[in-house]
Amino acid sequence: MTKILQRHLYREVADRIGDLIEHGELAPGERISERELCEQFGVSRTPLREALKVLAAEGLIQILPNRGARVVRLTFKSVKDTYDLMAALEGLAGELACRHIDDSEIKHIRTLHDAMLGYYHARDLNNYFDMNRQIHERILAASDNPVLQETYNNLSQRVKRVRYSKKMTEQFWRRAVDDHEQMITALENRDSQKLGEVLREHLCNKIEVATLAGVIGDDGQNAASA
Repeated sequence: MTKILQRHLYREVADRIGDLIEHGELAPGERISERELCEQFGVSRTPLREALKVLAAEGLIQILPNRGARVVRLTFKSVKDTYDLMAALEGLAGELACRHIDDSEIKHIRTLHDAMLGYYHARDLNNYFDMNRQIHERILAASDNPVLQETYNNLSQRVKRVRYSKKMTEQFWRRAVDDHEQMITALENRDSQKLGEVLREHLCNKIEVATLAGVIGDDGQNAASA
């Protein structure tokens, strides 16, 4: 792996560790080896420990007093609670976007949607997720509300490994595509009420994928317990 040479070292380290968590290379509940990560990234313990503090603030890891750190194990309730809040924010973003978005941006989002459909039919999940993510990001950006975007993005980091899980049923995938078709139609019609409703329901439905992904612990556990 390429050694890290970025000026803001701790942030780059945090992003790398976040990627390991997202892709399952650091499993839920797994203890984090500072020595191994320092060797892997070619950094000292100082930026690594700063990175771990950032990730703890973002809800991805838990720092244990005198015992190092470990990856947070999500519970069904913690994921559902996060999705409920994100859904409310994304619904509001959709309503605001209908007021502020211009025609050229709507056309661009339609182009992304058409590309996403192509990847869906080709069963190209990685590129499907990429187009999917860009669509949601552009609707959020079109809300013209930076505070909303920042709050949403912070919450999204907590459940990113679940939201873009590759363990999807065919039924769920078809339903997700149907939701996106309704989103685009509502956006093109500038139907703020409809777009807000679809966005709220769309995200809440993803709890099914969270259950299948195998990263959710029993609700009897603390979300960060082993």
